[in-house]
Amino acid sequence: MPAWRLRDFHDDDLDQAIRVWDQSRHEDEPAPVFPISEVMAAARAKQPAVVAVVGHELVGMAVAHAQGERAWVLLVALAAHWRHQGIGSSLLAELERRLRAAGVRRISALLPDSATGATALQNSGFQARTGLTYYEKPEQTGADAGLLAAVGGRVMPSGLWDAVAGMEREKQIIERDIVLPLSEPELAGRYGVTPPKGVILFGPPGTGKTSFAKAVASRLAWPFVELFPSRLASDTSGGPAAALREAFTELAELVAVLLFIDEVEEIAAARGDLAITTGHGVTNELLKLIPGFREHDDRLLICATNSVRSLDPAFLRPGRFDYVIPIGPPDTAARTAIWQRYLGPAAGSVDLPRLVRASDMFTPADIEFAARKGAQAAFERELIHRDGKPATTEDYLTAIAGTRPTLTERTIRDFHEDIGAFSRM
Repeated sequence: MPAWRLRDFHDDDLDQAIRVWDQSRHEDEPAPVFPISEVMAAARAKQPAVVAVVGHELVGMAVAHAQGERAWVLLVALAAHWRHQGIGSSLLAELERRLRAAGVRRISALLPDSATGATALQNSGFQARTGLTYYEKPEQTGADAGLLAAVGGRVMPSGLWDAVAGMEREKQIIERDIVLPLSEPELAGRYGVTPPKGVILFGPPGTGKTSFAKAVASRLAWPFVELFPSRLASDTSGGPAAALREAFTELAELVAVLLFIDEVEEIAAARGDLAITTGHGVTNELLKLIPGFREHDDRLLICATNSVRSLDPAFLRPGRFDYVIPIGPPDTAARTAIWQRYLGPAAGSVDLPRLVRASDMFTPADIEFAARKGAQAAFERELIHRDGKPATTEDYLTAIAGTRPTLTERTIRDFHEDIGAFSRM
C-alpha cells in the first residue's frame, strides 16, 4: 500500500475528517463521548490535532484537548481500509509528543468498548481503568452532532439575544410572538396558544434580519441551519427542487432545528414574475415541503427577504407562515445602542449624540462599518505619532461621511407601504 505521512490538521480537512469519523465507527458502536462537533471545534481552535494522509487523501486523525497539566484524547479515527497498519499508534505518539512539549503530565481517553482507537491506545501504553461510571447530562435539543455538521448547522453561542443592540420594538414583538410560545409550549397550550412554526422577516438590507434569526436560535438553544438559495440554484445533479427536497429530508432527522432561509425571494418569487431565476418548480416544491415541516414539534422556519412584495401570494398565506414581521431601520434609541456596542472603549470619549444624528439613514451594518473605519483611522494615526490619543468624534464623523448609507428615501417609503400591505403580527 502507498506510504502515509503525518501532518497538522488544516481547516480545509474538515469534510474528509468527518468522512473518516463516520467510517471509523462500527455499526453497533455506542455514540462517542465527544461528538464530532466538539472534536472539530477543538481542532480548528488549534488544540493538538494530527492527521495521516496518503497523497491528498486523509486516512486517519487524532485530536486532543489540553488544559493545564491534563489532556483528553477526543478522537482516534481511521479510514476503514487503513486499519491495522500502525497508523493509530503513530498518530497517538505524535499527539503525545506535542502534549508533553506543552507541559501536559496526564493524558486520558474515554471511548466506548471496542471503539476504533482502543487497540492503538493499548499499544501506546494507555491502561484501561475499571470500576468507573461515566455520568453525563445531555443537551436538551438532543440534536445529533454528526448530522448537524453534515447539514452545515451549528449550535449558536449563548447570549446572542442580549447582543442584538437597540431594536427594542422588534425584539419585543419577536419575544412575545415567537420565543415565548416556543420556550413555554405547555403553558402556551394551556391558554390555547399554538407555537409558531413559520415566520417571515422583511425589511431593507442590513437591518439585522439574519442577526435576529441567529439570536432566536440562541435564545431557544436550538441548532441553527441556514439554507442558501444560491446553492440550490447551482445544483446540477437533480436541479434546485431536488436539492431542496433532499435538504428538508436531512433536517427531518434532527430533534430540534431553526431553519433559516435568507433572500427567500430567490426561490419563492411570484410564479408570474419573469425575473425568477430558479423556475417555478422550486417554488412549488417549497410550498409542498413547508406543511410537512410544520407537523413536527421543536421546528421553526424563518425566512428573510428584502422584498416581501415580490413573494408568491401562496407562500405568504397564514397556513404556511404564522407571522410576517417588519425589521426596519434603527430609530434614535436603537442607533445609540448600536454605536455604544461597536465603539467599545471609545464610547466614553466621543460625542455620541453627534454620531447618532449624523448616521440617521444608517442600518446596523452601516454603523458597524463606520465604527470600524473610524477606529482604523485612529489606529493608523497612532502608528505614526505614538502619542496614545484615543479615537475622536471627528474620526467617526469622517468615517460616517465616507460611508454610503444602505437606505434611501425610496427604500424607506416602500418599506412603510409593505408594512401596511403585508405585516402580520
